[in-house]
Amino acid sequence: MNKLLASVATAAAVAVAAPVFAADIIVVAHGQANDPFWSVVKNGVQKAGEDTGANVEFRSPETFDMVAMSQLIDAAVNQEPDGIVVSIPDADALGPSIQRAVAAGIPVISMNSGSDVAEELGALLHVGQSEYDAGVAAGKKLASMGGTKGICVNQEVGNVALDLRCEGFADGFAQEVKVIPTQADPAEVESKVRAALDSDPDVDTVLGLGASLVGEPAVAAVEALGRTDVLIASFDLSAGFLKAVSEGKAAFAIDQQQFLQGYLPVVFLALNAEYGLMPGGNVPSGPNLVTQEAAGLVIDLSAQGIR
Repeated sequence: MNKLLASVATAAAVAVAAPVFAADIIVVAHGQANDPFWSVVKNGVQKAGEDTGANVEFRSPETFDMVAMSQLIDAAVNQEPDGIVVSIPDADALGPSIQRAVAAGIPVISMNSGSDVAEELGALLHVGQSEYDAGVAAGKKLASMGGTKGICVNQEVGNVALDLRCEGFADGFAQEVKVIPTQADPAEVESKVRAALDSDPDVDTVLGLGASLVGEPAVAAVEALGRTDVLIASFDLSAGFLKAVSEGKAAFAIDQQQFLQGYLPVVFLALNAEYGLMPGGNVPSGPNLVTQEAAGLVIDLSAQGIR
């Protein structure tokens, strides 16, 4: 464990051992709590509230809507909480609202999306992974496994974080990559992946940007075609995709440990409100590549909404 993660663990332990006064913290995310990925983030938020005694609210727009999200941030600022946690998928759209919070003296921590812009917008730190670097790592790994031509399936085009994943994948893979845009609909994803593989038999590598929405449908598409030569990897975890990895039907999952992205910012802001404590830099929650050897160990935790 490096020094930064050790300090994170210590801070979290302090919060768990001695709940602080009831700080008011508002979390504004671009993903909905009923999304499998974001439900894990919300679980982390709620656990942090329980451990610290903070009053925590999780808010998000009904769809991927930056205007609605900026309005949610503005509404949070007007409530004058002890801290605000935000994801930043679009700095141009959300920047003015975040800067308004900072100007009002409200501590802001970003999580999940926005590692590249958090500091300039005034956030105290960012909890997450470098999406570009994670994409590069995935690309290099898939190339080393024999991949020669790939597709990157993006279920939320316009989300800068997801775009960076595809960009990093293309650079790390260092071979031809085509981005396949879809909606966040597993049936559509399966259809488009199947069509892409049907139309170009040379495609032998598929990278999904979400395990349940893209990774699992991609496995289904490949199985339906009877292809055994296609490497499949996906960002994030789901019990179904991890099962595919453990059975050798998929190569690996890229774990950014989103539970920590919900948990740690709330802990940090609660400790800041009570004691003035705050880590001195960003906290990397990922990436970690979960391969066949490790997949079985985290399936149960994924099903429980923790991994």
